[in-house]
Amino acid sequence: TVDLESGDVAFRDVSHLSGSPMMTVEDMTAATRAPLNDADFNRSILDRGVDLSDLACLPISSGWFGKSREMEKRRLIKVQCYSMEGTANFYMRPIEGLTVVVDLDTLKVIQITERGKGIPIPAAANTDYRFSAQNSYQRLVNPISLEQPKGPSFAVEDGHYVRWANWEFHLKPDSRAGVIVSRAQIRDPDTAELRSVIYKGFTSELFVPYMDPTDAWYFKTYMDAGEYGFGLQAMPLDPLNDCPRNAYYMDGVFAAADGTPYVRSDMVCVFESYAGDIGWRHSESPITGMEIREARAKVTLVVRMAASVANYDYIVDWEFQTDGVIRIKVGLSGILMVKGTSHTNTEQYDSDSSGDLYGTLLSENVIGVIHDHFITFRLDMDVDGHHDNSFVKVRLERRRTSPDESSSPRLSYLRAVREVARTEGDARIKLKLYDPHEFHVVNPSKRTRVGNPVGYKIVPGGTAANLLDPDDPPQRRGAFTNNQIWVTPYNASEEQWAGGLFAYQSRGEDTLQVWSDRDRDIENKDIVVWYTLGFHHIPCQEDFPIMPTVSSSFDLKPVNFFERNPILRIPPNVEKDLPVCRAQASA
Repeated sequence: TVDLESGDVAFRDVSHLSGSPMMTVEDMTAATRAPLNDADFNRSILDRGVDLSDLACLPISSGWFGKSREMEKRRLIKVQCYSMEGTANFYMRPIEGLTVVVDLDTLKVIQITERGKGIPIPAAANTDYRFSAQNSYQRLVNPISLEQPKGPSFAVEDGHYVRWANWEFHLKPDSRAGVIVSRAQIRDPDTAELRSVIYKGFTSELFVPYMDPTDAWYFKTYMDAGEYGFGLQAMPLDPLNDCPRNAYYMDGVFAAADGTPYVRSDMVCVFESYAGDIGWRHSESPITGMEIREARAKVTLVVRMAASVANYDYIVDWEFQTDGVIRIKVGLSGILMVKGTSHTNTEQYDSDSSGDLYGTLLSENVIGVIHDHFITFRLDMDVDGHHDNSFVKVRLERRRTSPDESSSPRLSYLRAVREVARTEGDARIKLKLYDPHEFHVVNPSKRTRVGNPVGYKIVPGGTAANLLDPDDPPQRRGAFTNNQIWVTPYNASEEQWAGGLFAYQSRGEDTLQVWSDRDRDIENKDIVVWYTLGFHHIPCQEDFPIMPTVSSSFDLKPVNFFERNPILRIPPNVEKDLPVCRAQASA
């Protein structure tokens, strides 16, 4: 701990657990260069027909597999390399089977493993994704843009505090989490009071295990926030493509390995979005004799960052809606991590060996390996107050029609049964399609006019469950993905990072699973909700050479938080309010 006024430095022993802090950019850069100082490595590269000037190498976190106590005392990283000859997309040209183990502190090569001498390096043809490298292009749609003649409806104060419509919140770029949303409050339409929803929300950890147990692949079980720094991997956003016109851009300021601050420019953007969506509507049927047609356009505010963790790109959106909903969306794009193979067509595999692909043949000599993505969000909820929230499971339960209702021809109906989670064990949720629940965070001390506790509910979207063996070493480290929802009591001194404070080479002793096993009281407490968004990815040819974005999301939605529809009184659009953009005359 450094006292900035006096310059005094005090040392704190923060952990006796395994693991190391996340790597710095300098760590990663130095690790990829270290093998070039080893003569045996250089010979291996030349033997594979690759010129050293065409070499591109990646730092790959080594994980933990409990094999060697001596090795665990070191901070190790694995390095694998690719050929850049003829393409910017070197990821599609792996030097398969060549793995180098490097000591991150001494930058010495510890071990070289060569398992792929008979596997050719895939060709460069048709791998370059850059616009400048395409021989032709297709303009499928005319240019489109959201125009705001009066300017955007939001303001950013002091570089971080955002005010928009009925929302106010604080934004901070972070080297590990990417972007942190704090003190999110919404203004009540009836009382004009600002009411709290979230104290702090952010991406706590990402877990990306690849499903190939072979020597050059088994360790690829990344924890992108705790090992690489989700924010450190955020790249400047591209105006008009990553973010629309009238977006506001925010820089991140981080510390280099020697403490020198540096700027990650245009790391976060904030913009209003309108995609023709409807906020609410109703048209009355002619049989009533009433000519009613009411509709309201839906405009939202988006906070966006994009991290390029080597080959993969993650787009994270926090979307604020005027009806009180916060939608948290993750998009996956970028480039697959592929495996070299000697095969060029699926007909070369017999039915017994096709399972050994561990993925899909995408192009000649290129396999896209099956993998998962799990993104865990930490949501410190403060629903309508700073403390004393509870987690309520609302189960839809099928009931048989009772004898008292014998006049009804119905045999069954659904009833909502509420259960307050008393301890952490009660709040571990595995989503089940045929056992439907709603999941509410309520403030029992605040009630609506008619007596309902005010709250917000977690509304899952499309997601995936982790299917790995719980005793598999990577899954012990990634145990925070064992459930889709967890709830823990707020702990100011720890419990921010679902995979542990020191995730690099950790053994899984400091994860969300371990904390939840304490089974502490969570009823009427300051509670934290953890939600994991999951993707199973079986690659396909459409993912080659770069992937179209695939997205999923979940919502935080008011449930009895307001007395009525909070956007009831917003006006409809009329022609005179909107800009007129004249289309170019058609031929």
